[in-house]
Amino acid sequence: MSVVVTSFCGLCVLLVLGKVLRTLVPLLQRLYLPASVIGGLLGLLCLNQPFCRIPQEWYAYWTDIPGFLINIVFAALFIGAKLPRLGDVWKLAAPQFCYGQLVAWGQYVIGLGLAAVLLIPVFHVDRAFGTLLEIGFEGGHGTVGGLSATFDHFGWPVGRDLGYTTATAGMVLGIVIGMALINLAVQRGWVKNVRQFSEQSIHERRGIYPKKAQPPAGRQTVFSDSVDSLALHIAAIGMAVLIGYGIKILLVALNTVMPASVQNLQVLQSFPLFPLCLIGGLILQKLLISIRLDALVDHGQIQRLGGAALDFLVVAAVASIRLDFVAAYWMPLLILIVAGTLWNVFGVLFIAPRLFRDAWFERAIAEFGQSMGVTATGLLLLRTVDPENKTVAASAFGYKQLLHEPIMGGGIWTSLALPLVITQGNLTVWLICVGMMIFWLCFWYLVIRRQGHVSR
Repeated sequence: MSVVVTSFCGLCVLLVLGKVLRTLVPLLQRLYLPASVIGGLLGLLCLNQPFCRIPQEWYAYWTDIPGFLINIVFAALFIGAKLPRLGDVWKLAAPQFCYGQLVAWGQYVIGLGLAAVLLIPVFHVDRAFGTLLEIGFEGGHGTVGGLSATFDHFGWPVGRDLGYTTATAGMVLGIVIGMALINLAVQRGWVKNVRQFSEQSIHERRGIYPKKAQPPAGRQTVFSDSVDSLALHIAAIGMAVLIGYGIKILLVALNTVMPASVQNLQVLQSFPLFPLCLIGGLILQKLLISIRLDALVDHGQIQRLGGAALDFLVVAAVASIRLDFVAAYWMPLLILIVAGTLWNVFGVLFIAPRLFRDAWFERAIAEFGQSMGVTATGLLLLRTVDPENKTVAASAFGYKQLLHEPIMGGGIWTSLALPLVITQGNLTVWLICVGMMIFWLCFWYLVIRRQGHVSR
C-alpha cells in the first residue's frame, strides 16, 4: 500500500475516532471541542508514546498536508458567494472591522514587544518568535501550515511546530475561556438570550442531526450526465488555486527585476500561496458573475469542500506537532500564549463596551473566538449567546470577515510580517504595528464614534 494512501487513511481513522469520542464523552461535549482537534490530539498522543509503534508510512505526509489544504480553504472563501456592495458591507461592519483590526494588530504589538524585551534576551528565541501569536491565534493551524515554506526558507522550520502548538492552545482556550466569559455575561446581565448546555438536546450535544432534520449540504447545479456537480465544484476550487499560483509566479518573476533593496527584503519570493488563492477565488467569482455563469457554482457545496479540507488540515497539523521542539521552548511559548489570551480578554471586557453601541458582548465574543482559533469558534460562541440571531452580531461579523481576512489572520499582512521581522528586525515591524493600532483608534474616535455607531 502506498505511503499516500496510508497517510490519508491514518487521518481518516483519527477524524472518525475524534467524532466518536466527541459523541460519547460528556466532558468533550461541554468543552465544544471539534472532532478534528480531538482526533489530532489523539494522534499526537499515540505518536509520542514509546509503546505505540506506528509504521512511519501511516504519518509520513502529515507535516506536508496542511500546507496544501490551506490553499483549498482560502480559495473556497468567495467562490459561489454573493458579493455585496462595498458600501453596504462598510455601513454594517465598520465597527466590527475596526475592533477586529485593533485586536489583530495588538497581537503583533504584544508578541513582538514581549519577544524584544523578554523572550529573545532571556530565552534566546528566534527573532521571529513574536509573530507566532498572531499566526497561531488569529491565523490558526491553516495559516501556520501555509507559512511552512516561509519558515523553511528562512531556516526556522521549528516555527511550524511552535505555530501549531500556539494554534492548538488558542483554539482550546478560545472555547474554554469564551464559555467562562459567557457565564460572566449572564451573571452581569450583559446578555439575555443565552442557551445553556443543559437546554440543548442530546443530538446538539453530540453534534449529530436527527434524521428528519438533516439539512442539505448544497445544491446540485448541473445534470450529472454532463459532469458530476461535486466534481465541477472541486474543479472550480482548483481553478482558483491555479490563479493564485499564477500570481505567485508573477511575484517571483517581479522580484528578479526589483531593486536590490527590495530583493533583500525577500518578501516577494517568500510570499506564501494561500492568500493568493483567496484572491484567485475572488477573481474567479467576479469572472463568473461578469459572464453570467455564477449559477453554476453553489456556495453551499464550496463551503462543504472548504470545511472538509479544514478538518483534515487540523487533524494533520495537531497530530504532527514535534513535542521535542515544544519542550525546548515551553516557557517562552507559555508566556506568549498567556499574554495573548489576556490581551484578547481585555479586548472583550474593556475595548468592546466602548466601541460597540449595541450588542457589544455578542459582537465581541464572536471576535474573541475567531481571534483565538478559527471563524467556526467565533460562530459557536456567538450562537451560544444569540441562538436566534436577534442582534446584528452575526451579520456584522460575517461582513467584517470579508474585509478582515484578506489582511490579517492569514491575509496579506500576516504573510508579509514574518519575512519582514526576519530581514528588518523586531523594532521596525513593531513600530508599524503600533502605528496601525493608533490609526484604528483614531479612526474609531474620529469616524465611527461621530457617525453614531457607538454610544457616548
